[in-house]
Amino acid sequence: MWGYGPHWDMMGWGGGSWLGPFGMFFWFLLLILIIAAVVWFLRRNDRPGAERPPAVRRPPALDVLEERYARGEIDRDEYLQKKRDIAPPV
Repeated sequence: MWGYGPHWDMMGWGGGSWLGPFGMFFWFLLLILIIAAVVWFLRRNDRPGAERPPAVRRPPALDVLEERYARGEIDRDEYLQKKRDIAPPV
């Protein structure tokens, strides 16, 4: 017969808690480590320049100009002049 006592559980094996008295401490420590890892990961990616520098927006008119030059509608001198007019100073 299964014994009834302070450490009795469904399978009849005593204990009932994982790692005994250190179980609660272990899970608390694991939770803290997971939270710290998430915070570290998020803060690491928030730094300016952490991944890549911000992209400089390219005017859409430059794409049209390059297409016209590629099709031969404008010559090289006209292309370079219009590119200087369109492109933002760097």
